[in-house]
Amino acid sequence: MKPSTITELKKELKYRSKEQLMEYCLAMARFKLESKELLTYLVFESENEATYIESVKVYISSSFKEINTVNYHYIKKTVRKILRQTKRFIRYSKKKETEAELLIYFCKALGEMRPSYKRNTVLTNTFNKQLELAQKAITKIHEDLQYDYNVMIEEMEGNIS
Repeated sequence: MKPSTITELKKELKYRSKEQLMEYCLAMARFKLESKELLTYLVFESENEATYIESVKVYISSSFKEINTVNYHYIKKTVRKILRQTKRFIRYSKKKETEAELLIYFCKALGEMRPSYKRNTVLTNTFNKQLELAQKAITKIHEDLQYDYNVMIEEMEGNIS
């Protein structure tokens, strides 16, 4: 079965009732965790972005506390997993402010992790790339917020060095 394009689906969904649309949404949420997470964000959390950001920060912090620090192999695997989940949360929001704040927080948590990420090339590259992506997102938001986020980055870099 070949899936229809978004345009075709959009045209066809115009002719469906509210009840049918609700059934479709719930059926999609039942089959895939990402769909359920997105639906949860849209229904419950999209109205209050600050609360959403705080809940994601709590997830990032708790995940970093649970990292197995026996060797860098386990650390890298877990950091990649945390980053993948963080990116998914960013994708739900689609807001550059959320992206910048969560990436900065991820980098801060990675910087505070012990043993230091600086002893491993892959983790150092991950840190640098995410910081670069955060700075790229910052350039696309309002100037006042740009200043605030740049101050956050400078403070983080000062604390890590």
